[in-house]
Amino acid sequence: MKKKIIQKAMSLFLEYGFKSVTMDEISEQLGISKKTLYDHFDSKTNLVKVTTTYVFDNISSTIDKLRAEKYDPIEETLAIKNQVMRHLKNEKSSPQYQLQKYYPQIFKTLKNKIWHKMYDYCIENFRRGIKEGFYRPNIDIEVIFRLYYYGMNLLKDQKVFPVQEFSNQDIQDHFLEYHLRGIVSEKGLNRLEELLAQQSKL
Repeated sequence: MKKKIIQKAMSLFLEYGFKSVTMDEISEQLGISKKTLYDHFDSKTNLVKVTTTYVFDNISSTIDKLRAEKYDPIEETLAIKNQVMRHLKNEKSSPQYQLQKYYPQIFKTLKNKIWHKMYDYCIENFRRGIKEGFYRPNIDIEVIFRLYYYGMNLLKDQKVFPVQEFSNQDIQDHFLEYHLRGIVSEKGLNRLEELLAQQSKL
């Protein structure tokens, strides 16, 4: 039951936001009493904390599995983006903004985890990409990582990309292509265009 609660809460939080969804709505969606819900989670704050950890752990595990597949660096980057988007497919209401505003300590802890996970993955990807000739040898990987990381966070700023005007999928696709075109070598550009052409046929 506890896992079912987490999964349902995750789906609702991603779709409607962490503040908007109430414990009453979660129990109603699950067809259980509010008392049963509180038997498993003594507060909404605790449920939010557990749910965000659950989402992070799932995405982190997916990234590790894809890295183990030994794709080339460009294919790996695209594959990870696609899988992360699947995990966050219900994200429609900028839940990150509500998490930051109403649960700042949980948000801070989560952001720290995301930073370290992305740093570990991206730096290794950049180094391998340079070594294998897919990325330009003169890129500063520390600078590129920060541009990439904070650029990704900007995509979630509704003042810049209001959900009523921009599809999350579209801006993620455009941003990743923009990022990769900025760092690839001629070999990498050929590979990137090959992979983008393949994706466009799906």
